[in-house]
Amino acid sequence: MTKDFDAIIIGAGQAGPSLAGRLTGAGMNVLMVERKLFGGTCVNTGCMPTKTLVASAYAAHLARRSADFGVIIDTPVGIDMRRIKERADTVTHNARTGVENYLRGMQNCTVLQGHARFTGPRMIEIDGEAFAAERIFINVGGRANVPAMPGINDVDILTNTSMLALDRVPKHLVVVGGSYIGLEFAQMYRRFGAEVTIVEKGPRLISREDEDVSEAIKGIIEGEGISIRLDAECISFKRHSEGAEVGVDCRAGSPTVIGSDVLLAIGRRPNTDDLGLERAGIETDDRGYIQVNDGLETNVAGVWALGDCNGRGAFTHTAYNDFEIIAANLLDGADRKVSDRILGYALYIDPPLGRVGLTEAQARKTGRPLLISKRPMTRVGRAVEKDETQGFMKVLADADTQKILGAAILGTGGDEAIHGILDIMNVDATYAQLKWAVPIHPTVSELIPTLLGDLKEAN
Repeated sequence: MTKDFDAIIIGAGQAGPSLAGRLTGAGMNVLMVERKLFGGTCVNTGCMPTKTLVASAYAAHLARRSADFGVIIDTPVGIDMRRIKERADTVTHNARTGVENYLRGMQNCTVLQGHARFTGPRMIEIDGEAFAAERIFINVGGRANVPAMPGINDVDILTNTSMLALDRVPKHLVVVGGSYIGLEFAQMYRRFGAEVTIVEKGPRLISREDEDVSEAIKGIIEGEGISIRLDAECISFKRHSEGAEVGVDCRAGSPTVIGSDVLLAIGRRPNTDDLGLERAGIETDDRGYIQVNDGLETNVAGVWALGDCNGRGAFTHTAYNDFEIIAANLLDGADRKVSDRILGYALYIDPPLGRVGLTEAQARKTGRPLLISKRPMTRVGRAVEKDETQGFMKVLADADTQKILGAAILGTGGDEAIHGILDIMNVDATYAQLKWAVPIHPTVSELIPTLLGDLKEAN
């Protein structure tokens, strides 16, 4: 016997609960299905626990630097990793419980825990029970990518998820992958006291960013005593008495790195391989991402995909925006599109990198006449006062339209200050309109109008 609902939402990640709230508020009878943990990646294995750990690592770093500020700590700074883990676990538990309670207390929302699999275009099965709805929303998220690599099954590999279960500091953490997740964990555990080596297959860190950003981040990371091995073309793994031997085959240096622990941080994959999508006729690309149009609809009528599983964004805020787009189009008569989204994001090392829009390399490829401005954080008063002057601010604009194309703020407060530029881009205003703003002093943001005033023709 099939149970019918107006809508089924598979996955209680960032987009799902909010969508359930809008749909039930519109009078629909909704089934919410969650396979395991309410709250999705952000709450359980992503933003919330990791940024809590980053905060603890920053506290340790600042304590060690206390003499720079005239503050004397008479005993060496110690790390209680169990307490640090407990703090992160508490933040996660409270958020997860809040999401679950919100859903279970929602009128006209039925909550089931189990693995949903499609049996037809708008039909699913959960533990032998059949359910159907005119509208189904897939919000199943993603997980760490663990590709086939020589010897990878011979050693104990950590991912961003299993790292969170550690209540100890590794003696020597080898981080395979020099991008966002890898860099955050590398700096974090170095500040907790581990020896850390980053192994990156490419010629530089975070290759999607501009070379000046990449080089500055490399300097920040190396300045904290983290070793970096680039051009690691033949990465392999082998058991070792001290933990694991990681083959790197770099152009210079030892061909192997010996570590007590290995973190694999080389990308993500969508949780779509066991949903029975083929039985519903739902199309995916060769990496498993569900194919959607500009309104996040799949090729099957009445089925949408939100969040990490659709390949149209890899962040909590883009997942939430997916919900906003669908709700506005479905319930408010709007015509919102994913392609209208101006992407901003951050890298949460210390100091953080705030990014929006095009990189300089991408902007140059457009062939537009460009304006560029760059300012070191040593010339930002707030950074000088905090004695955190690493990094720089950079902005790019179209010389003809005077529209901002992109920006990077690598420096203290960069993850917050970037919103001044993100907001002006979202309202489609010119940089000249922002140039005459009167921001608060002393802040990092107050230098944005100055940065814009220094825009010059790009060479």
